[in-house]
Amino acid sequence: MRDPLLKRIPREIKSEAGKYTVIFLFMVALIGVASGYFIADASLKAAYDDSFVTYNIEDGFLEFPEKPDSSIIEACEEEDIKLYDNTFKDEPCSDGSTVRLFRIREEVNRVCLLDGSLPSAENEIALDRLYMKSNDLSQGDTIELDGYDFKITGIIALPDYSALYRNVTDFMFDTEKFGVSVVDKAGFDRVGDGYIHYSYSWKYDDPPEEIFGKEAKDRGDELLKALAGKAPLTNFVPTCRNSSIKFAGNDLGHDRIMMLVMLDMLIVIVAFVFAVTTSNTITKEANVIGTLRASGYTKGEMVRHYLAAPVIVLLIASVIGNILGYTLLKKVMADMYLGSYSIVSYKTLWNADAFIDTTVIPLLILLAINIIMLTSKLSLSPLKFIRRDLKRRQRKKAFKLNTKIPIMTRYRLRVLFQNIPGYLTIFVGIFFASVIMLFSQLFEPLLDKFSEDSINSMIAQNTYILKAPVPTEDEDAEKFAAGELRIVRGDFSESVSLYGIASDSDYFHSDIKDDTVEVSSAYADKYHLKAGDSITLTDEYGSEDYTFEISGVYDYPSTLVVFMDIDYFNRTFDLEDEYFSGYFSDRELSDIDEKYIASVVTEDEVTKTSRQLKRSMGNMMSIFVVLGITVIVLVVYLLSKVMIEKNVQSISVTKILGYEPREISGIYIRTTTIVTILSFLLCIPLESAALDALWRGMMMQYPGWLAPDIPLSAYVKTIGMGVVTYLVTTLLLKRKINKIPMDEALKNTE
Repeated sequence: MRDPLLKRIPREIKSEAGKYTVIFLFMVALIGVASGYFIADASLKAAYDDSFVTYNIEDGFLEFPEKPDSSIIEACEEEDIKLYDNTFKDEPCSDGSTVRLFRIREEVNRVCLLDGSLPSAENEIALDRLYMKSNDLSQGDTIELDGYDFKITGIIALPDYSALYRNVTDFMFDTEKFGVSVVDKAGFDRVGDGYIHYSYSWKYDDPPEEIFGKEAKDRGDELLKALAGKAPLTNFVPTCRNSSIKFAGNDLGHDRIMMLVMLDMLIVIVAFVFAVTTSNTITKEANVIGTLRASGYTKGEMVRHYLAAPVIVLLIASVIGNILGYTLLKKVMADMYLGSYSIVSYKTLWNADAFIDTTVIPLLILLAINIIMLTSKLSLSPLKFIRRDLKRRQRKKAFKLNTKIPIMTRYRLRVLFQNIPGYLTIFVGIFFASVIMLFSQLFEPLLDKFSEDSINSMIAQNTYILKAPVPTEDEDAEKFAAGELRIVRGDFSESVSLYGIASDSDYFHSDIKDDTVEVSSAYADKYHLKAGDSITLTDEYGSEDYTFEISGVYDYPSTLVVFMDIDYFNRTFDLEDEYFSGYFSDRELSDIDEKYIASVVTEDEVTKTSRQLKRSMGNMMSIFVVLGITVIVLVVYLLSKVMIEKNVQSISVTKILGYEPREISGIYIRTTTIVTILSFLLCIPLESAALDALWRGMMMQYPGWLAPDIPLSAYVKTIGMGVVTYLVTTLLLKRKINKIPMDEALKNTE
C-alpha cells in the first residue's frame, strides 16, 4: 500500500507554489552561474595547458640588435637549442595603439585561427580577437599601418600572447592599446623597418619537465651566461619569466575558491530560509503531525517527509542549473575570462568537481541544517502536537510591555518578539546581500581612485627602463638604477621593484637615510610595514636573500617598490659605481635608440591597470549586483510571508474589529520595514570589516596591491538599492494581507 505521506508532498509543493518557485528560480540561477564558471574555468585552463604542445610554444626568446648572420645562429645552437626566426615590427596606429606584426608562423608559436582565413596577399592581415573587440573592429574592416591599408581577413589568438603584454617588464597587459597580428611575407616586407625587432624563439633539444619550474629557471640562467660571450643580445626572456605566456595560466583557476565560498554561503542562507518556512509549516500542521505520530509514524519518517520537498526542489534546480551551466551560462562565464585574455580555441570538458561543488555539497548543507531543525522541532510528544503546544519552556505570561506605550506600538513589538528567529535570518541575509552588492559598488570608484593616486604619485612624467646603460644629452634626465627581487610567502611569491635613487634627486622627494630603504605605501599597506621594520627579499631563483631596514614609507600607492640610494643599490648587488639602468625625465628623450629601451612608464602606462580591470571585470560586477538584490527579495519576501501566515488569525480578527488594510499593513509590514532598514544600517560596520578582511585576503593571493578604500558613495548606493528592492517586495506582502478572509478567525480555535 502506498504511503499516504507521499501523496502529501505534491500537494505541499503546490500549496506553497510561490515560495518554492522563488527558491527554485534562485537556485537555478545560482547553480547555473557557479556551474558555468567552474566548467568554463576548467575548460579554458585545459585549452591553455594543451596549447604548449598543440601550438608548440617556445621555451623562450631572445633579441639581437641587428639581423644575425648564420654564424651567430650556429653559435647559439651549440648550446643544445634550436632558434626560430620570430622577427616582428611594432607599428603605431592613428588611434594611439600599437599593432605587433609577425609573419605567419608554422613551426613555433603556431597561429590559432578562430574565424575567417589567414592572410594570403600583401594587403591582408589577421588580428588578435581581443584587440579587435577592444577597438570595435570586425572581420572585413581596414586598418592602416605605416601608411598602408590592410584588410582584416581573420581573427586569431597567438599562444605566446595569451595576455597582451607589450613588454615583459610591463606591470599590466593592455588589450586596448596593444595587439598582435600576422601577415604573409609580402605584407611583412611591405611596411618599413623603423620598428623592427630581431626576435628569435628557442626550443631546447632536451626541454625541462616543467616549463615554469625551477629547472626551467636554472636552464635559462645557464643559457644566458653561455650566450653572453657568443652573441650580442638586447633581450633574453625564458618562458618562465614571460608574462605574456604565463599570466593567464596563473589567473585561470585562481578565483575558484572565492566562487565556491560565495556559492556555499548563499546555499546556507537558502537552507535557513527552508528551515524557518518548514518550521512554520510544522506549526500550522501540528494537529495532523500529532495524529500521525499517535497512529504509529516515527519521528524519522516525519523528518524525511518534511525534508522531501526542499530536497526535490534543490535536486531539480541542480539538474536544470547544471544544464544551463553547460550550455548558455558556460559561454557567459568564459566570456568574462575571454574579455581579458586572448586564449586559443577551447572545447567544453565534463568537470566532476563542478558537479560535486554545485550539487553534492549544497545538498549536504541543506540536509545538515534542516535535519538539525526538524529533529529538534519534531522531538516533542504526539500529545503536545495535538494540543498545538510546541514550546519547550512555557512562559506563564507574555512579556510585559509598559501600558504607556501606544497600543499600535505594543502590537508591533509583540509581532517583533514572536518572530525573532525570522528577523535574525533577515538580518543575516541582508548582511550577506549587502556585502555582495557593496563589493560590486566599490570596484569602479576604487579603480578610479587608484588611477588618480597613481598619476599624482608619479616620480616623473616619463620613466625610461633601459636594456643597456646608454647616455643622453638631455640635462633634465636623471639616472637611476632598477632591479627586481621577490617576496616569498610559502608557495606564493610576487615581485618587488627596486629603485636606486640619486642622493640629490630632483624627482624623488625624500631623503633616504644611509644604508636603509623606503618602501612604497602600497608595499607598506599590504604587508603592514612601518619605519624600523626589516624586510627580507630573495632573488628570482631563490639562491640569495637580501635584508633591508626600513627608514620610511614613501607615498606611492600604485606599485610594490623599495627605494634606496643608488650607491647603496650598486654596493648591494656588486655593480660598478657608475652603473644605472634608466632615466627619470619630464620630457621625452628623443636621442635614445628605441632598441635600447625596455619600457617607458608614462601616465598612460600607470592608468593601464585600472582601465584594463574595468574592461575585463565590468560584467562580473553586474552579476554581483543582481545576485545581491535577488538574495534580499528571497530572504525578506519569504520570511515576511511566513510571519504573515503565522498571524493569519490575528490579522483576520483585526479585520473583523474594523481595522483598515492600511492599518493592518502598518502593524505587520511596518515592523518588517523597521527591522529591514535597521539591518541595513547596523550592517554597515560589519560589512565594512568583513569586506576589508575579504578584500585583503583576496589581494594577498595576487601580485600587486589595490587598497580597500570603500567610498561613501558605495554605501549609499548599496543601501539605496536594498531599500528600493524591499519597497517593491512590500507590494507583494500587502497583497498577501489583503487576501486573508475574515472567516479565518473562526478556524483552528483552541
